[in-house]
Amino acid sequence: MKKNLTGQTFLALAVIVCGFAAVFGLSRFVEANRPALPENYADEDLALQGARLKGYALGFEGLIADWYWMKSLQYIGDKIVNTDKAIRIDDMSELNPRLLYPYLDNATALDPRFTSVYEYGATVLPAIDNEQAVKLGEKGIKDNPDEWRLYHYLGFTYWRLKDYEKAADVYGRGSQIDGAPDFMRLMAAKMKSEGGSRELARHIYRQMFDEAGDAKLKESAGLRLLELDSLDERDAIQKVLQEFQAKNNRCANNWREILPLLQTVKLPNARNFRVNKSNELIDPTDAPYVLDRENCAVKLDLAKTKITLK
Repeated sequence: MKKNLTGQTFLALAVIVCGFAAVFGLSRFVEANRPALPENYADEDLALQGARLKGYALGFEGLIADWYWMKSLQYIGDKIVNTDKAIRIDDMSELNPRLLYPYLDNATALDPRFTSVYEYGATVLPAIDNEQAVKLGEKGIKDNPDEWRLYHYLGFTYWRLKDYEKAADVYGRGSQIDGAPDFMRLMAAKMKSEGGSRELARHIYRQMFDEAGDAKLKESAGLRLLELDSLDERDAIQKVLQEFQAKNNRCANNWREILPLLQTVKLPNARNFRVNKSNELIDPTDAPYVLDRENCAVKLDLAKTKITLK
């Protein structure tokens, strides 16, 4: 009897060991022969729509809206961290963040007065999908018609799209709301006369920088302001390079040759050109400008500058 039990135990152990070996081998085979999956495989469609949860969340709509909001931030963050492509502030379409709008839409469906979501959408969505940016902005105004900031966000979106007529209309409507600052009325007027001007862009991004409640939005607006400063500097440097070339029948050999000429140039907002310890001209992010002597042109050092727009 004892002998039979020992034999049965040994047989059971042998079956278990063989089973584990088979499972391990099968797992190795499946892993080695797994078919290629599309890039957006991880972006599974959202199973629930925020609007359908209203009335069934037992008073937790705000909490669920916060969850969707945090998911949207984490979603974009993961996309940026996991890509090996260069990311431009004004065009993030290569990240294929197709779930960003559903996350933001769900958050605002559950909490229509969640204005931070609209602010974030106005800043990020135009770099991904223009139609979605406008759609979210119009939704925000519909749900919060007395919130002037939402008119500012939508007006900003139309300005980004270079639809200055619609931008002027939105800013004009927003300026009539109680408590709206004079900035809104100013924007309505300037959109019609200076829609594509650099100075208007500086005014808008300065306003966004001063009002941004989110650190990432403030950083984005700050980079835009630095980009505008760099554009002013490069225009002035390029003009001096051309004058030097016309006078000497050659391009400058280095920045030191034109520094005396640059000292006579007046930049907007009383700014001055800056140089580093090597007497190299540096951009607003402290990266050296590049002197392209072949074309006698000034360029950004894209490997060092924090200004991601060309």
